[in-house]
Amino acid sequence: MRVSEGGVEFEVPAEQSEGVEESVFYNPRQELNRDLTVAALRVLRERQPRARRYLDAMTASGVRGLRAAVDGWDVTCCDRNPDAVALASKNFERAGFELGVDAAVVERNVNALMHESVFDVIDLDPYGTPMPFADAAFARCRHVVCVTATDTAPLCGAHLQSGMRSYGTLPRNTEYHPEMGVRTLLSGLARSAARFDVGVTPLLTHASSHYVRTYLELDRKPTAADATLEQLGHLVHCEDCLYREWASGLVLDASLPRESCPNCGGSRLLAAGPLWLGPIQDRAFVASVREHFSEEFATADRGGQLLETLEAEVDVPTHYDQHKLCKQWGRSANAMADFLEALQAAGHRATPAHYSGTAFKTDADVGEIRVATAQSLE
Repeated sequence: MRVSEGGVEFEVPAEQSEGVEESVFYNPRQELNRDLTVAALRVLRERQPRARRYLDAMTASGVRGLRAAVDGWDVTCCDRNPDAVALASKNFERAGFELGVDAAVVERNVNALMHESVFDVIDLDPYGTPMPFADAAFARCRHVVCVTATDTAPLCGAHLQSGMRSYGTLPRNTEYHPEMGVRTLLSGLARSAARFDVGVTPLLTHASSHYVRTYLELDRKPTAADATLEQLGHLVHCEDCLYREWASGLVLDASLPRESCPNCGGSRLLAAGPLWLGPIQDRAFVASVREHFSEEFATADRGGQLLETLEAEVDVPTHYDQHKLCKQWGRSANAMADFLEALQAAGHRATPAHYSGTAFKTDADVGEIRVATAQSLE
């Protein structure tokens, strides 16, 4: 069937029938992801005027690469599935691109392609974990690696063993599980890049619906890789009172509580890591993406609101859920604006967080949050 997205028309497989999915995957729920990609690519072109080569590493219908090509990028689309290659080629030709001249659609193992060729931007959007493709991407990419991960259960610790195998870290299933997934993914990617003496800086990262998406700017020198590894560390979480704290280092810091929680004295403590503890946004980059997120996108309202929230989020490694805290305390939740205002009045930084409508970030610990908001919750 024919679909229009971002002003570009293309064909996608018909909906599945008789319980059998089409061999070429297209997910309309990823439209926000693709809209943000186009806006981010526009900002990247301004920051790196000589950047022009874009790889859509798992192209499927070709929609992501096609939208980048329409926006002026020199695009290569890759897929191992011959049906995907045929459909993507058809979509490019229908859009007026001459394959082999204006764009390329190739049937290859993308790891082999990435090791053989150099791209300015590589976009990894696989089904499940992106880690089998990370090494090749970091080995050859010049400027930015964009990554989508859809294996949210392993990322956030709900499927613990799978998360440990895929990401080489120990994730934990907590009430801030979307951010656990973000920081697990960034940890795995940062360590993959460091093996090639490449440092990474997250420009824009978000957890939306069933996936995590990040854009990593690369700095190809050993000192940058060392600085990246310094952003990794461990987190300890109390299952009784929801207290958490963290410390940098690839080895669990001895200063973190191990026997009892410093807030409630409980012994049910979970350790997670190594996780990415550093910033997950470049605020200036996010602001520029928001400026380029125009009304041409069907997700303009939702994407604009997401970017506004990301730009303002307090930069700390975990978020809280207001309703879960209030339930823990046996209190009824009040309006989020009033709750955050009480924290701010007590001298703490506090902002909404993009993970859910009840998520917020603050530099206060859980004990300070309870004290600061007690009167507003009466």
